[in-house]
Amino acid sequence: MRPKPHRLSNLKILIIGVFVAFLLLFVLRSSFSSSNSDAFLPKDSKIVIGRAENCSRTCGKIPPSLAQALIHYTTSTITPQQTLKEIKVTSRVLQKKSPCNFLVFGLGHDSLMWAALNHGGRTIFLDEDAVWIEQIRRRFPMLESYHVTYDSKVNQADELMEAGKGPECTAIVDARYSMCQLGLKGLPGEVYDIKWDLIMVDAPTGYHDEAPGRMTAIYTAGMMARNRADGETDVFVHDVNRVVEDKFSKEFLCDGYMKKQEGRLRHFTIPSHRDGMERPFCPL
Repeated sequence: MRPKPHRLSNLKILIIGVFVAFLLLFVLRSSFSSSNSDAFLPKDSKIVIGRAENCSRTCGKIPPSLAQALIHYTTSTITPQQTLKEIKVTSRVLQKKSPCNFLVFGLGHDSLMWAALNHGGRTIFLDEDAVWIEQIRRRFPMLESYHVTYDSKVNQADELMEAGKGPECTAIVDARYSMCQLGLKGLPGEVYDIKWDLIMVDAPTGYHDEAPGRMTAIYTAGMMARNRADGETDVFVHDVNRVVEDKFSKEFLCDGYMKKQEGRLRHFTIPSHRDGMERPFCPL
């Protein structure tokens, strides 16, 4: 999620293109809705017609949050760490589901993009670096972000993998009350209460032995998906070229639920397990 200044301009062009396409759809949809409404208005209804005329001047206006995102990515020399093809995987799902509830483990220069693509929905970002959160908040105060702490380290991954195979880790319960060592229990209350449509795991830091690693974030994302009342959750894990992200996503999000892998990004679609308690943890 952290910026890499040396990213090439083609990714920047893609992001700008995505926003332009989104804005065009927004304007066209608003114009279409307005014209359809006018078609059914009585010709002698001046009050209704006046309202429609006012709406035609405002309904298609670009929302300030989207305008800021477009300006930022047009003028910024910093681009997200995910590649063009990786970003497309999540953006396609957002096109179908937004506005929706989107939880992102990680906060960075791509966060404004995700929030804008989920315009009208709720996007929450979680990060382990309080100083970094304050830096991003000063630049993008409209983003909803929270500081979280992790009590695990990458060098404990093997131990946590074994612990995760116990019955307490496959029980379908609210993550905050889980008895599993992998369950994250100190997240903000709303993170547990919201039914998430998408979850992105692109944090915490996981590239050295003393880093917190993404073991608990991956496990908790999978359990939140299984514990929702109904429906399914799209879960994305970035950096699956690394050992922890590779093994833990396969073990706790399951090969059978994987829809696609593009570069370093894996996409899983996990159904609710509460509507069928006999459902195995991973599909056979």
